Amino acid sequence: MTTQFYDQLSNDLTQLLESSINCDVSIEVSEEEVTLVNIYKVHSIILQSRSSYLKKKFDEITFTKNHDKVLKLPNISVKWKISLEKLENSVIFVLLIASNELELDELVEHLQSHLVNDNSSWLRLNFAQIYRTSYQVKNFKIIRDFCINIITKHPNAIFESENFHSLPEDALISILNQDNLQLEESKIWEYVIEWGKVKNPTLPTNLNKWTSDNFLSLKGPHIRYFSFSNEDVTEKIYPYQQLLEKQLFLDITIKFIAPSNSEVLNYNGYHLNWYSDRHDDSVNNR
Repeated sequence: MTTQFYDQLSNDLTQLLESSINCDVSIEVSEEEVTLVNIYKVHSIILQSRSSYLKKKFDEITFTKNHDKVLKLPNISVKWKISLEKLENSVIFVLLIASNELELDELVEHLQSHLVNDNSSWLRLNFAQIYRTSYQVKNFKIIRDFCINIITKHPNAIFESENFHSLPEDALISILNQDNLQLEESKIWEYVIEWGKVKNPTLPTNLNKWTSDNFLSLKGPHIRYFSFSNEDVTEKIYPYQQLLEKQLFLDITIKFIAPSNSEVLNYNGYHLNWYSDRHDDSVNNR
């Protein structure tokens, strides 16, 4: 049986911090709108071993006249002993972002797991914001996987969110690339078109007044067009046909006119079935 003395090690390191013995770096910490600056004398060798961010920062700063290094961290909370159970979830999320900036990978993973396992309802209530952040931050994989699972099963959580139109284009594309979204493709098309209009507020409200440049600014969304019904092709795709490349629109038209010949269609090297694989098995279950 292996015995590990992590608790005692943690206590020893805490006493070392409090005693300031052989400290070689000072960290000045202040909070936003608070004039008080807290100064901590620390041991750079310990912090560098725990955070690549701090290692880089310590390498960047130079020695003072007192042969000391001073690292200033503005807008950082001075509370370094915390109980997650006593914190608001919004504060935990801010702590998660700060931990990621400091490259405290273990803490980043722990905080993500805490939010997903113990506070998933809060993540759902703030879904659009959480997903946008998780997509932008590479290390938030646990939360990002949680969000993707929610999106595929309950896509309206993101599409009907008041923050949907604020999603960056690459984040929206990542959603559209999910193969098992439980939502009809024609409905996804409507959401994406509306998203594009909000992103381009100068577009004329009357579609008949759109120029070629207007259609070009909207761009063609990542949609599986061949899963549309004939009615949806007429009502939803044809008015926006200039969004599509000519060959793609021709293939859609051929399928609309002669669906029995659709197996011979090919667009940019991708067989027609590539455009409908998202819904072959799941669309009827929605």
